[in-house]
Amino acid sequence: MAEVAEVIYYTDPGCPWSWAAEPALRRLESEFADHVAITYVLSGMAQEITDPAQVLLEALDAAAASGMPLDARAWGGREGRAPRSTYPACLAVKAAAEQGLDGAFLRILLEGFWLRRSTLDSPATLLEAAGAVPGLDHARLAIDLRSSAIAEAFGADLERARAVPEEVRAPGISPPRAVLPAFEVGGRWLTGRVTPAALHAAVVAAGPSPRPLPSVADAVERRPGMATAEVVAATGLPWPRVAQELWSLATDFRLRAERVPGGELWHPA
Repeated sequence: MAEVAEVIYYTDPGCPWSWAAEPALRRLESEFADHVAITYVLSGMAQEITDPAQVLLEALDAAAASGMPLDARAWGGREGRAPRSTYPACLAVKAAAEQGLDGAFLRILLEGFWLRRSTLDSPATLLEAAGAVPGLDHARLAIDLRSSAIAEAFGADLERARAVPEEVRAPGISPPRAVLPAFEVGGRWLTGRVTPAALHAAVVAAGPSPRPLPSVADAVERRPGMATAEVVAATGLPWPRVAQELWSLATDFRLRAERVPGGELWHPA
């Protein structure tokens, strides 16, 4: 039986660098499939967001570094209302974990914060966002969001994020927590600006062997809704070639481009 690498992922739906790390996760899905087990640790970026403009600046840096599309106008104070806290979204992901859909809901909430100008800091907005997660039992989610068990699970994640080694703690944060995002793979840590190549190398060092990467068309078929940067990571092909193939497939009505600020999300036609 092939080895399975455990990847512990410290993240928060309101963390712009977690949005920037999505291409690295798409590379893992393409190369290792069931030979990687991801544990999501919701690390609580901000119980109270006091400086949304600073978060916006971080988001601009993250988008520039990763090539991920971005619409962070809500964080700038002119377009709607900036989120008050990321804790409710973290609780929602923990609630979705009860149904084995924490990774899927995390993706929807990342899109909500960084592409959809959603505040996602109340049960109503979070339950509305949950409608985009296939297979999620919304009635059960609504109950779990109010349960003490989910609050305790999130509290355990906060404690876990605070217990990381000192060298991977975010500077100047009280109480301390891991730099976000952070990946622990086989005792090796990657934090902050995590590239697909770096995460690939960490997983290979942990044992699993990569499988051949898919074509552009197959990558989008397997994982609808990817940004161009994610298709680049998933296929390992150069950006110009990927962009050309994506638009060629769209011209042939095999793919559909969803226009978003700063780029496109790609879907099967």
